[in-house]
Amino acid sequence: MKTCPIEPADIRFDPGQPPAATRYGDIYHARAGTLAQARHVFLQGNGLPGRWAGRPRFTILETGFGLGGNFLATLQAWRDDPDRPLRLHYIGIEQHPPVRQDLLRAWLGDTADAASRALAQALADQWPPLTPNLHVLPFENGRVELLLALGDAAAWLRELVAEVDAFYLDGFAPDRNPAMWADDVFRGIGRLAAPGATVATWSAARVVRDGL
Repeated sequence: MKTCPIEPADIRFDPGQPPAATRYGDIYHARAGTLAQARHVFLQGNGLPGRWAGRPRFTILETGFGLGGNFLATLQAWRDDPDRPLRLHYIGIEQHPPVRQDLLRAWLGDTADAASRALAQALADQWPPLTPNLHVLPFENGRVELLLALGDAAAWLRELVAEVDAFYLDGFAPDRNPAMWADDVFRGIGRLAAPGATVATWSAARVVRDGL
């Protein structure tokens, strides 16, 4: 796969406001908080944690990893669920990842509870160098594996080998970042979908509905 150097996210932190991506003129999450949004839109939207109950393995793919809120909410749900799958694979694609300092700053200023902040610290402790690679980050003694794919979403979706059970589509708004909602992205999602796969997204824009 042809790669380009990774340009880190340029994040604006305004008091009392969600972190904003200056490159796209959009915020990273709703004002209610990133974890609340993740649970309502992405976990509930994919029928989780119920759908993974008793499974030996469950795979999730997110387009637009951002500050990691959806991953952390999913990790917390996995930890809290006695019927959790034995292994959870989470693939997160991000073209403009934050630098580690901004990742920590976003979470220190968030409304997350102490347990969630501890998870965020664990993510920051493993935060990889921002190179256009597939970075493997193990959690929970390897039972949870984050595969962080840094670079263009459409390119990664052509290269990845996986059977994905649930998709989180969480790019910035289609009118701000149309590349994340392009036909190539939707074709890549279809290629990787396991039988019975589900998709959740916060966007109801026509281009998203048509693409799906």
